[in-house]
Amino acid sequence: MSGSPDTVLVTGGAGFIGSHVTEGLLARGHRVLVIDDLSSGRRENLPPEAELHVLDVRSPEAARLVAGGGIQVLVHHAAQMDVRRSTRDPAFDAEVNILGTLNLLQAAVRGGLRQVIFASTGGAIYGEQETFPAGEDHATRPLSPYGVSKLAGERYLEYFHHEHGLDATCLRYANVYGERQNPHGEAGVVAIFITRLLRGEAPTINGDGLQTRDYVHVSDVVAANLAALGRPGFHIYNVGTGVETTVVQIYEGLRDAAGSDLEAEHGPAKPGEQRRSSIDSTRIRRELGAAPATSLAAGLKRTAEWFRDRSSEP
Repeated sequence: MSGSPDTVLVTGGAGFIGSHVTEGLLARGHRVLVIDDLSSGRRENLPPEAELHVLDVRSPEAARLVAGGGIQVLVHHAAQMDVRRSTRDPAFDAEVNILGTLNLLQAAVRGGLRQVIFASTGGAIYGEQETFPAGEDHATRPLSPYGVSKLAGERYLEYFHHEHGLDATCLRYANVYGERQNPHGEAGVVAIFITRLLRGEAPTINGDGLQTRDYVHVSDVVAANLAALGRPGFHIYNVGTGVETTVVQIYEGLRDAAGSDLEAEHGPAKPGEQRRSSIDSTRIRRELGAAPATSLAAGLKRTAEWFRDRSSEP
């Protein structure tokens, strides 16, 4: 972007991915405001230069900040992101992910914002894939309320672009892993495995462990957000590696990175779990020059080192 640095608002900015994006924006010289209700985000994830506002994205207060905070760009990461919770309570999922998003978008129009960058999903939005890796034109058949709500967010952004001229870029993330990922509750398998390994506990793999996912390091997700900044028009980009990696392979890589010889235990498979997933990032590489550059081995090593350093702190 030309001219003076923009003021950017990051929702969910105290969370795992959002805090890394916040750091990347600050490093670029932007003023960064953060909205986070701290239900899963943590204050300590944020550098002191970030201006934290403890708010719910559904609230009138959040809308007032978006509309009147002198903001040019909204980077929207706040979400109900637990797929299993979305199936248990689809109304809550829709309230946060659809109505919360609408609350911010209407405020963005009132405040004259130029652009929204939206954290979408490249796994849940496609459902059971017909082709591997899936491109952005693959059919969207989400099999969870979470996937449905993210698809609804994309469609609302397209509407707001055409109706109000709001530029919007939707980034469909693969399975993001890396430093600061929360190992508790419904978290990524990488954080869960490495935490247990460092405690000397054998992790449990659901089912045979041959289910595949596309694992992308959080640094590459940050690079995609920065590349999308200032992009005019309405766009959808996958952010992944295009490589299918099994849960067993992830475990073996983390075991090596942790210097452990523990064998994983196998538990029952999760009912309805997607068997295979990988997404094609050719478009974002071609149009924005942003493609995942961190190899799985390097990313797992960085992640393991961060968790090891943290576990050794007094």
